[in-house]
Amino acid sequence: MSINVSAREFSREDFVDDVLGLIASSGINPGRLCIEITESMLLHDAETAVSKMSVLRQAGVLFSLDDFGTGYSSLSYLKRLPLSELKIDQSFLHGIESNANDLAIVNTIIALGKTLGLSVIAEGVETESQRQTLIKLGCTRFQGYLIAKPVPVNEFEAVVCSAL
Repeated sequence: MSINVSAREFSREDFVDDVLGLIASSGINPGRLCIEITESMLLHDAETAVSKMSVLRQAGVLFSLDDFGTGYSSLSYLKRLPLSELKIDQSFLHGIESNANDLAIVNTIIALGKTLGLSVIAEGVETESQRQTLIKLGCTRFQGYLIAKPVPVNEFEAVVCSAL
């Protein structure tokens, strides 16, 4: 399960303890939890962010860099972060079939992720044509309306429970 964490939540001093406590009290496998952060979260205090991420990563928690390519995009931070996944921002997908620059950026993000040993997921996939283009580029993980529309929590719970 992936969860987005705001910069405000992540910057709390007790964030790591709270996450570790929730993992312990719920009994979940920490390797099934992926915390999505944005590049902007790293701007304020990168050293603290890396430290918090490292503690949680050692406990098995995964991290995804959301909206990659739209913010700071420092490659020096990218190599230091204990990430497991890059998420291609949907803004690059809108023109992937008609704009050579968008196509080049998406292709580069996929190649960079693979080279660094990271999973790559494209967010905002809305058409089968976008999905096919991404597959040809080597991206096989998708998020967006083509895959599933947002649903109320009770519908989500029903789907999850029926899958168990």
